[in-house]
Order: sequence, then structure tokens, then C-alpha cells
Amino acid sequence: MERFDIIVVGGGHAGAEAAYAASKFGISTALFTMNMDTIGRMPCSPSIGGLAKSHLVKEIDSLGGIMARAADDTAIQYRVLNTKKGPSVRSTRTQNDRKLYEAAVKARLETSGIHLRQARVDSIEVDGNTVTGIIDQTGMFYAAKAVIITAGTFLSGTIHIGEKKIPAGRAGEEGAYELSASLAKLGFAMGRHKTGTPPRLHADSIDFEGLTRQDPMGEFMPFSLDSAGSGLEQVPCYMTRTTPETHCIIRENIHRSALYSGAITGIPARYCPSLEDKVMRFGERGGHQVIIEPEGIHTKEVYASGLGNSLPVDLQWKIVHSVPGLEHAEIVRNAYAIEYDYVFPTQLQRTLETKSVMGLYLAGQVNGTSGYEEAAAQGLMAAVNAALKIQGRDPFILDRSQAYIAVMIDDLVTRGTSEPYRMFTSRAEYRLMLRETNALFRLSQTAYSLGLISDERIKRVGQMQEEIRDARDYLGKTTLVIPDDMPEVSPTRGAVSERISMAALLKRPEVSMDGFRNHGLLPDITRFCAMEVEIGIKYEGYIHRQIQEIGRLKEMEKIKIPEDIDFNGIEGLSNELRTRLSEIRPKTLGQAFLIEGMTPAGIQAIRMGIRLSGS
Repeated sequence: MERFDIIVVGGGHAGAEAAYAASKFGISTALFTMNMDTIGRMPCSPSIGGLAKSHLVKEIDSLGGIMARAADDTAIQYRVLNTKKGPSVRSTRTQNDRKLYEAAVKARLETSGIHLRQARVDSIEVDGNTVTGIIDQTGMFYAAKAVIITAGTFLSGTIHIGEKKIPAGRAGEEGAYELSASLAKLGFAMGRHKTGTPPRLHADSIDFEGLTRQDPMGEFMPFSLDSAGSGLEQVPCYMTRTTPETHCIIRENIHRSALYSGAITGIPARYCPSLEDKVMRFGERGGHQVIIEPEGIHTKEVYASGLGNSLPVDLQWKIVHSVPGLEHAEIVRNAYAIEYDYVFPTQLQRTLETKSVMGLYLAGQVNGTSGYEEAAAQGLMAAVNAALKIQGRDPFILDRSQAYIAVMIDDLVTRGTSEPYRMFTSRAEYRLMLRETNALFRLSQTAYSLGLISDERIKRVGQMQEEIRDARDYLGKTTLVIPDDMPEVSPTRGAVSERISMAALLKRPEVSMDGFRNHGLLPDITRFCAMEVEIGIKYEGYIHRQIQEIGRLKEMEKIKIPEDIDFNGIEGLSNELRTRLSEIRPKTLGQAFLIEGMTPAGIQAIRMGIRLSGS
């Protein structure tokens, strides 16, 4: 019998980050996966980042994780989204070489002292309410002090293609049915979600001349502080749209869709509907966007984003051929929908340890989320907390003012989710403070204290912070004469000329650090630090208000709620709030504040209940 401190079940994005993070604590870590060749696989879009998701990637990098570096190592296109909007919503996105990405993730795991095992895990073993290990499909028992389940779409997975149902965790891969049953046997309340993936096409069968080309951006910022980009060939994407013919094919055959025939019972995501859902719900639109994304630099397969559906294969060919540029396209891999089990995440603590079974942690789609980035962030946090608990140290819990990771975990454990949860910038109350560009400054010191990043990394972050402070000091002390020094800027109040500090001048919307640089008015400062200086000065008032709001949140987080408090006995709470509070058992007043339906009067009632309990 083998013994480990931590066993991670699943080799996807959550599992890879979990195993990698746990290994940094000097404890024995094993990762169990059903197929060693699919570690780090991107089963859907071959891309990392995007709106709000890039914030998670940067936070993972700040905490010493894998995803950012693997994305930079394998990027074949960089783009920055929302460039014309405010800094809080700007997001980086990469197209990645799918195979190279898998290899980059696996290589890091193989060289980190992690014990890799190819086996299907069928059972979680417990003694009373404490996990003791796992049993694989051969009946072999492996002992562990903590187990982290990161099963993705494999828990009782079922693929749907029209009327056809295929038991599988992904196309061509078996599901994990016994493991799902094991979780249910342990008493966890579970639901069912649905997701899907579009067809892959052969590039040589596409008429790219008729499509709109989307080239990589020449100027970009890598995800990781340790990277300068991949050095790989940068390639374009192409855009087209569905047509009335496409929509007619779908409407006439909607009864053959697994989603509309009633075959699928899992809840799909509203924000990422399948093509047949778009056509039926938004019938007034003349077309829906289709993006042809490269799968890699050494393959002819391309990903047809926007064409995901659960229709039979014969109809998939008709749909593809109805799209401009795809009239003669060949489907290499057909689209499909997949539904799978997940655990209601309100049964978790903020550490991602389950409330009912000590030492059992859940991360990724098993918690009701969707997306590589959301899964990876949870895997990292679950592993860090499992390792800290084994070592008898305090848990690692971030609050909503510190990271998008905390926003996601808070949302899951206090509010739950009835559909696949995806990160949006709108979910973060303090998003101006949680930019993708300042993740390093928000989280590096904490990561260093936990041993997740190196001395060299923290030193570089400190140097960057010093550079930003020096630049702000310089701008505050240095004055210019307008318009003499910057002819394109007009003096205020009709004056002929005006002397003004560079910091005050930078607050004007028409003035930028690039403008100062173009006039030779800036000292030597990196573009990244210049950007942070500009954001800090231009948005100073907004940032100050958010800091005040964060202070109020932190005060509520200091107020602990007794573990044995009887919410049913607190006067002034609605029956609905009493039920939710009793189910979730928030540990602080700040966590109670996040519960769906909570009111200011409810918070005051809980405050009084805490006082009356003598705490």
C-alpha cells in the first residue's frame, strides 16, 4: 500500500495546479489520472484568458502556478480585449498550440517530485467523517491525509449527439461513474450541468478568402512575470457568420437536438449558449458570429467557435456548409454536448474543504464552475489549504478585495450556482482594485510568505513597486509649462500658458504617459510600470472610494460568528434567510453579508444575535 500526504484525483487544469502547488510544501503528493497522455488537456477552445478570465490567470501566476507560464510558452496569438474601456475590464487572451500546452503542463508536473499514477479512482474512503484515502478500479487502496477531487466533466458524464447517448467523460474517454456514486454515498447533494464543444474542421477545406482576418496584436503583455512570450509563429484567426439558411436547418430539425428533445436534463450556461439555443432564443438575428481558431502550428485542425451544438452528425455537416467560407469544409471531429454531475458548492468551506468530510477538497467543475481558468484557480487554492492543514498552519483565505479568486470562491460557497459558473468582471465589487495588471502587487507578498514563489521573484516585484513609486514622485514634483512643453494640450480657463505638475496634468483625459514619453519628458521607466502609474493617478478618486468600501468589508470580516449559533433563534431574520444561514453556516459577518437575499436589517439582526450569544 502506498501512502501520500495529498492525493489529487484528475489531471486537468484544476488537478495540475493542485498537484504543483502541493508539491511546493515539501509533502508527498500524488496525482491520479485515467490517462497520462491527457494531462493539461484543453477539451474545448485552445485558448487561455479572455474577459475576466485573464485576471484569474495573472493571479495564478502571482501565486506561483502553472497556467500563465504554460500559456506564454505555447501562445500562437496574443490579443488584448476591451482596449477602449477602463483598465479594470481590459483582458489578455492567447490562442495556444493545444498539444504544446499539454506537454508544457505535463513537463512541469514530471519535474516537480509529484508521484504520477495512471488509474481510475472509484471510491473515496473515510473513517467516520475524516478522509483516509482512495480506492482505484483494481481495488487497490492508497492512503492519504487529504484528497482533492478535480474530476471535470467525468462524473457520470454522458455525451449527446442528436438521439445518440454515449457514456463518456470526454470524446473517446471513459467517465467516472463509481466516483460520482461514492460522493453521493458520502451524503453530498449533487446536481447536473451541461456544456459542449463545437466541431473541428480541416483548414485546407476552408475558403479563407471570404472570411474576415483577425491578426495577432504586435504589442502585448505576457501572462507571466517570468515570460517574454512564446517565440512561436503568431497566426491569425478568421471570422464569419451563420446565415438564414443555417437557422432554417436548425429550426426545421430542432426536435432532433438533444437539448430540445428532453434528452439533456443538465442545466446549460446562459452566457455561452449552443448554436441551436441561439437560433431559437434570438431568432430575430440574421447571423451569429463564428470564429475559426487555429488548434496549433503543426496541425490542420481548426476550432469552429460558435458552431457548438447537440444535433446529429448529418445535420452538423449541413450547418457547417451553410456558413460563408465553410461551404466545402470537412468536419474532422464533430460537435457534441456533455452533461455531468457536480456537487452543490454551498457544502464547502472557503478553503474548498467539504464541511461534512474532513480532509476532502473539491476543485473545478465538480463545484459547478465552467472554464479552464476558474478550475485552475480552485485547484491551487484547494491544494494550498490542504497542505497548510496537514502542516498545522492557518488556512489561506483571500477576501473579495484581494483577488478574483476570492470573489469566485465566495460566490460559490455562499450563494451556490444553478448553472455553470463563469467569472465576469461584473461579479467583483472592487474591480478597479483587481486589475489584471496589478495582480503581482496584490498577491506576491502573501505567495512568498507561503513559499509559493522564489526569492528572485519577490525581489523583482519589489523593484517594480519601487519603480512605480519613484515615477509617481517624479510626476508629482516635476512641472511643465502648457502649451510650451506639450503643444497639443491647452491651458485651462483661457490662459495663454499654465505651469502645472505632470501628475495633475495626467489626470486630464487627453494626456497620457505615452504622450509624455513622445515628448521626451519621462525618465527611464518600463511600459508596464508607466501604465500602472497612469491608472493610479487618473483613477485616484475612484480608487480612494473603493479603499474605503474595502475597509468596511474588512471590519465585517473581523466579526466572527459562533459555530454553534442558532440562526432560527435570531429575531428579525426572514425564514428564507434563516434557512440559508443554517445551510451555509458563514464563519464571519462579512461572509454572511454575501448570502443571496441578505439585507442591512438581516446583518443587524445577526450582529445582535452574536452579542446575545456572548461572543
